[in-house]
Amino acid sequence: MRLRLPVWLCSLSLIICLTAACSLSIQLIAPTPTPTPPPEGWEMLAPGLERRTYFPDPGNPLLQLVTLRIDPAHFTFRVHYSPGNPSGLQAWRDALPGAVAFVNGNFFDPQGNALGLVVADGVVHGQSYVGRGGMFQVANGQPRVRSLTAEPYQNEALEQAVQAFPMLVVNGASSYTNPDDTDVSRRTVVAQDSAGRIVLMVTTLFGITLSDLSAYLPTTDLGLVHALNLDGGGSTMMYIGAGQTPVILPSLDGVPVTLAVYPRGN
Repeated sequence: MRLRLPVWLCSLSLIICLTAACSLSIQLIAPTPTPTPPPEGWEMLAPGLERRTYFPDPGNPLLQLVTLRIDPAHFTFRVHYSPGNPSGLQAWRDALPGAVAFVNGNFFDPQGNALGLVVADGVVHGQSYVGRGGMFQVANGQPRVRSLTAEPYQNEALEQAVQAFPMLVVNGASSYTNPDDTDVSRRTVVAQDSAGRIVLMVTTLFGITLSDLSAYLPTTDLGLVHALNLDGGGSTMMYIGAGQTPVILPSLDGVPVTLAVYPRGN
């Protein structure tokens, strides 16, 4: 027997079905919110931590400058010093389990003692360069890169510091030129941009002269205010543990000083 429904009930059922269909349709076509992507070319490893590779020589794609940009609002910096006991990347990695990244720091003598000033967690080692080079420092929790020629060290209290030479960028302009500079070598750089972020840079397999590196850095979109060359050559080292693909660039020689990056609160 066929059941006949009243006309008003059929109409009500149709309205309900159409309303449900419309709701379903709206849900299906509604846009899904997406997070704001990092600036072009940058890979966001964590809030305040970005990675990118630059190519200083368009004719040589093997010359790469791995770059880590760090926001001090999210990360802190510590210097680690093991006088007389230079170590390779894996040993430093084992010794610094909380670090998300680190690079090598000061030049050092054959006995493994740092040249220039080192300040590690407030403990001062060595003597500052005078009339040359630059310094990465942390004072009152704030990191900074400065020229020791323009602003000599006056024995002020620092929490962390590494020193080296030469300055590559000062006040946004190239600051190192040498017509006799033909030394192509791997490089490690610490810099600061106009937003106060700290930038760590390391060449991979192929090197570059200091003059060419100094000329190149102000032409990038990094907006660097100051940039300091750290120990390079066989000492160049970088570790970045954040992100899906870690960066592991071991040094050829052991180093006694590292500049490490930690999440705030560690």
